[in-house]
Amino acid sequence: MKQDMSFYGRKVCFIGAHPDDIELGCGALIAQISGKADILCVTLSDNRKNPQLENLVEEHYQAMKVLGVPKEQVVVADFETRKFPSVRQEILEYFVHLKNTFKPEIVFVHSKADIHQDHTTTTDEALRAFRGITVLGYDVIRSSYGFFPNFLVGVTSEEVEKKVCALSEYKTYADKYYFEADVTRATLKRNGAIAEREYAEGFDILRIVASFDKA
Repeated sequence: MKQDMSFYGRKVCFIGAHPDDIELGCGALIAQISGKADILCVTLSDNRKNPQLENLVEEHYQAMKVLGVPKEQVVVADFETRKFPSVRQEILEYFVHLKNTFKPEIVFVHSKADIHQDHTTTTDEALRAFRGITVLGYDVIRSSYGFFPNFLVGVTSEEVEKKVCALSEYKTYADKYYFEADVTRATLKRNGAIAEREYAEGFDILRIVASFDKA
């Protein structure tokens, strides 16, 4: 029988640049740990300047509800989409405040393999702000190039389906290939194959801070 490494954080923070990023990268894991840890999901841009995306924030809340995260644990800020590099200092200060108030033990943010300018800035400033804290990178398939998961978390078929259901709340993006249920299942199945499990959510390691417990 395979023995998995156990990891745990009492306070876990998921950070995304835009509504949908966190669910795309971490939805099955969030479904797994909701109710087992104090979760805070933080999205930096509400995308409200785009009239075609006016329903996106409400869809984000509904998707998180499917995953077991209530609205009071979901924060949506108002940084302007595609302009993050020009306000990186403000984003850094936002994260420092988040670190001091929420005090996360594990942070999930965009992979370093992600080339979207907002995603890149988000990750760079998170690594600066959350020094001394474990940070793992998740994949958003539409903008990641060369992503390979080297931190794999086994998830159940039920958690996979919760992720699929959460993404289906995004009616705005119903025509996007990366919201297709088959793509989501296939990605989690492929990660599972790498981990020699049925399904897995995959991340890359940006920073691990740990201690060896002989117990």
